[in-house]
Amino acid sequence: MRANVIMFWILAVFFGLAAVVYGVWSAIDEVDPGMEWAGTVALSLTTVLSAFIAFYLGRVHRAQGAELPEDRLDANIDDGDAELGFFSPWSWWPIILATGAALGFLGLAIGFWITFLAVPLVIIALVGWVYEYYRGNFAR
Repeated sequence: MRANVIMFWILAVFFGLAAVVYGVWSAIDEVDPGMEWAGTVALSLTTVLSAFIAFYLGRVHRAQGAELPEDRLDANIDDGDAELGFFSPWSWWPIILATGAALGFLGLAIGFWITFLAVPLVIIALVGWVYEYYRGNFAR
């Protein structure tokens, strides 16, 4: 994790310098004088985001009190293999939920009326996915 913290601080410094250089360069441009705000703001916000991530990872690393397996030279591959959870390989509900979400975004892009078809599909898929182990063959 220490390597990630250092990497994000380096990125924050780099994007900060890039934002300053970009802002000054666009301000002194002879063809189109004046500050170009879109790129300057984007690079500045990228600097802030990199600094936020570096600060957060640094605090987590300090609070954790130990190194991650990726940071140790004597670590095995299995040391970083955590439990990912339980997944249903036969479940169709994630596909139905993805279809509903795709229809929802399609409705935002093409016509809002499609969203009225997507919302019930999303609700049914969420309820079905949450309660799939309470009914039927796989009830517990």
